[in-house]
Amino acid sequence: MSVTVIFAGFLCMLALMFLSMPVAVSILAVGGIGGYLAYGMPLVETMGGVVWGTLNNPVMTAIPLFMLLGELLLRGGIADRMFDTLAVWLGRLPGGLLHTNIGTCALFSATSGSSVATAATVGTIALPALGERNYPVRPALGTLAAGGTLGILIPPSVNLLVYGSLANVSVGQLFIAGILPGVLLTLLFSAYVMIRYPDAGRDSAAPDLPAAEKRRLLRHLVPPAVIFGIVMGSIYGGLATPTESAALGVMAAFFFVWRGGRLGWPLLETCFIQCARTTGMVILVIVCALLLNVTLSMTGGTQAVTRWVTGLGLSQTALLLLLVVFYVALGMFMDAMSMLVLTVPIAVPMVAALGVDPVWFGVFVVVMCEIGLITPPVGMNLFVVQGVRRGGGDFNDVIRGATPFVILMIGFAGLLVAVPQIALLLPQMAAGR
Repeated sequence: MSVTVIFAGFLCMLALMFLSMPVAVSILAVGGIGGYLAYGMPLVETMGGVVWGTLNNPVMTAIPLFMLLGELLLRGGIADRMFDTLAVWLGRLPGGLLHTNIGTCALFSATSGSSVATAATVGTIALPALGERNYPVRPALGTLAAGGTLGILIPPSVNLLVYGSLANVSVGQLFIAGILPGVLLTLLFSAYVMIRYPDAGRDSAAPDLPAAEKRRLLRHLVPPAVIFGIVMGSIYGGLATPTESAALGVMAAFFFVWRGGRLGWPLLETCFIQCARTTGMVILVIVCALLLNVTLSMTGGTQAVTRWVTGLGLSQTALLLLLVVFYVALGMFMDAMSMLVLTVPIAVPMVAALGVDPVWFGVFVVVMCEIGLITPPVGMNLFVVQGVRRGGGDFNDVIRGATPFVILMIGFAGLLVAVPQIALLLPQMAAGR
């Protein structure tokens, strides 16, 4: 298969999406029809076995478990108390509650694994409080949209889990690789807020509570810390696989929701239904991408692209900077999960041929997917934050509020390229190197 044919198929997928076809259907159409035209029904008939073999991987079971974990924290009131606590501790910094938005998103990300859930949860809690204190609208919306993107970087991350399955990379290594970039990106967002909006909320600063009261409120940060410790500790302590660690995290979440007096059948019904809907959407996109990957593999498409790229004589840095431009452009028209499952099977062999570490590349790809979440016109987090605004408002406020964070994240992606140890330091330390 020639590179021209591959690019033509990719453009056909984009065209179908522009015609409002669902992403999964667009991918399936190109993969299924392409396989049929290349090898006829024998290739199409083999796709079922490939899909079953991949989805039968126990690692994939972790996806609904991490989705359920986020739902329990949201519906159980744990996220509300996290926000209130961080508002007391961070509200008096230059930028006020804008730091609380970012900090709460980071903490919630460490337990939910979903960007959309993070943005929706924290936005629902934060926007009324910000409105009451007359915070400027655009930075308030921008910090929520950008902070929500941390949900797919800070472990446990569903997107890192899917990348590991598609690229055959250790999920445990990917999780630990996402910690330091996630923390640095959180600090970068807060530093920008401190410099750009030092007077935000100054007229209605958080009350200066006694030190004893502040320390007492810290107990509300125990649930996310314990859940994060259970999930990551069980993986790196050799006690559990990623799927088993997700199950342990869910059990811990059940305990904290029960302790808070929220556990009941109505809550469970809501959590399970929403978890099933989200998981179904994610799995459907993954299945369709797998069918496309079968066609690419059998027809030699992946190998053709790899040979073409290596034939260009590009250095690692030049190729990765080119991918930054490609992913930013793609993120304008495609959601994060679709970007991930569509590009990883082609991109991983391509960058591996130039010696790029697949664990590092997983973090890099997820950062680029984060940028796509807040890049108009199809940035998912932009619509989520706009959707939780009470009384509506101009959608341009969300776009303009998030734009500076898009620039910061592109700069951070460049920093990852220049200093790969940002993502590789912790995995190497964990491996004893």
